[in-house]
Amino acid sequence: MNQPAFIITIDTEGDNLWRNHGQILTENALFLPRFQSLCEKFGFKPVYLTNYEMAVDSAYVEFAKDVIARAQGEVGMHLHAWNSPPLFDLTGDDGRHKPYLIDYPDEIIAAKVKFQTQLLEETFQTKMLSHRAGRWALNELYVKILIEHGYRVDCSVTPRVDWRRSPGAPQGQGGTNYIGFPDQAYFINPENIAAAGDSPLLEVPMSTRYKHPAWVNSVKSLYDSLRGKSRTPSVHWLRPHGGNVANMQWVVDTMLARGSDYVEFMLHSSELMPGGSPTFADEAAIERLYADLEQLFEWLSGRVVGMTLAEYYQKKT
Repeated sequence: MNQPAFIITIDTEGDNLWRNHGQILTENALFLPRFQSLCEKFGFKPVYLTNYEMAVDSAYVEFAKDVIARAQGEVGMHLHAWNSPPLFDLTGDDGRHKPYLIDYPDEIIAAKVKFQTQLLEETFQTKMLSHRAGRWALNELYVKILIEHGYRVDCSVTPRVDWRRSPGAPQGQGGTNYIGFPDQAYFINPENIAAAGDSPLLEVPMSTRYKHPAWVNSVKSLYDSLRGKSRTPSVHWLRPHGGNVANMQWVVDTMLARGSDYVEFMLHSSELMPGGSPTFADEAAIERLYADLEQLFEWLSGRVVGMTLAEYYQKKT
């Protein structure tokens, strides 16, 4: 690659899933064209990693089919286990607990991946190649099932982030601990997802960096342990949360300085809608988000080339 790839990933899912809604709405589908237009202005191609409720939303389906037809983006698979068929009552109140897929029995995991894959492929008449786990939770069984269904790219790994303290099912172990995982793309080992192997599945980890140097993190860790607390070091992501353009640029610069051939951005589709997330609660917040995106994308132009996950995979094989 002459220039590093810029990969935009959008977790395409229902409105404000941070709240415990009994009914999941999908009004954010109507706000995606504005974001798509901004990406196309700079030659970038989003990957819409699509959850069940969006895959059955007519407005989203029409939008995504147009993106695919014009080769201006990609649809991939995203799976929130608590509302993706076949339904299985794991906790008695899965809508409140939002269990990780890896909390469920093995056969339910396999059935949910099969259903969502077939739904997306039948709806969009295209092979699903790219995937991100709901709530970032991945394990070896999940990876093997993805490979069985012909997926070629996963982007669930969040280097430097430990999700074990983020609860899912009360009887579960929390999320996946990604501390120590690679932060560069690697063909994943299905027997040990933290290691490279010879499988056909390319792992493309999120772009993250520690906020503080290693010695600062060590001092913080010692201080926390003396107080009887345990916290993982804070991390900057290539992910907007309002007024953090400089931090996102710093993540890009440090990743590229280390020789990375890509940087990966993420956002939730619901974050593009006023009130669709806690982060961007009203129209003013959305306008500030778009100002940040315009600034970031303008700065990235000339430094990177926009690619979908599937296109990046082709460059790596």
